[in-house]
Order: sequence, then structure tokens, then C-alpha cells
Amino acid sequence: MDKINYSKATYISALTVFSAIGAEIANDLGGWDAALVMLIRVIAIDFVLGIVIALVWHCSPKSEDGAFESSASLKGLFRKGAILLIVYIAVQLDMLTHSNGYIRTAVILFFIANEGFSIIENLGIMGIPLPPVIKNAFSAIKKQSGSRNIKH
Repeated sequence: MDKINYSKATYISALTVFSAIGAEIANDLGGWDAALVMLIRVIAIDFVLGIVIALVWHCSPKSEDGAFESSASLKGLFRKGAILLIVYIAVQLDMLTHSNGYIRTAVILFFIANEGFSIIENLGIMGIPLPPVIKNAFSAIKKQSGSRNIKH
């Protein structure tokens, strides 16, 4: 009975630590809002699609023969991490300039659009047609990332 309680306590302690780390990261990225959730989702989708393209279609532009390469995958993961680093920098700039989240929002919208276009490109490689409304939505988001009329 003691071994089960120890295992359960260890599990709960680990979850607590990971939750605290996740909360701190979300806070450092300006809060866990719809924009950040969408950004993380499109980052994850694009990363997974890149791996699928390389493994199944062998059409990855990141390798010479189009096949999966772990080094290309690792570089992609670091690039995705760099996007979050740029969001962190944008949060710091917002605090410095008292811009009330404008810079962070513009940066997140830019990267949502950028990752969205990459997703569209990957789906095209897979032969999946996309409705124009989705392409137009990412174009509109990209335009909005550069405008000053972003509402919070």
C-alpha cells in the first residue's frame, strides 16, 4: 500500500511541477489567450505536417532527397522555438513601451499567417485542395498583423 501512495504522490508532484513551469511560460508569453493558443496550434500542425510530408510523400524541401532527416526535423523544432522567443521579446517590448499588447498581438498574427501559409503549402504537396476562404483568412491575418487597428 505504501508503494502505491508513494507512486501517486510522485506522479502528482511531477504534474504540479510541470503545471507550474507551463503557467510561467504562458505568463512570459503574455498570457494564455486565444491568439497564443492559435499560434501554438498552427506551429504544431505545421511541424507534424512537415514530418508527414518527409516520411510519407518524400517531398520535403528540407532534405536533398525529400526524405525525413532527423537533423532537418531538429532544425525545424528550433525554428518553432525561435517563434515563441520572438513572442517573448514582443511581450517585453510591449511592457517597455506601454503599448498594451499591440506588439505581441501583431507578432502573433504575423506568425499565425506565416505558419498558416506553410500549412497550406504542405497540404498542397499532399494533394489536398483548400477552399479559398481559408487562404483568404490567412492573408487577412497577415495584413492585420501590420495594421494599427488591432483590437484587444
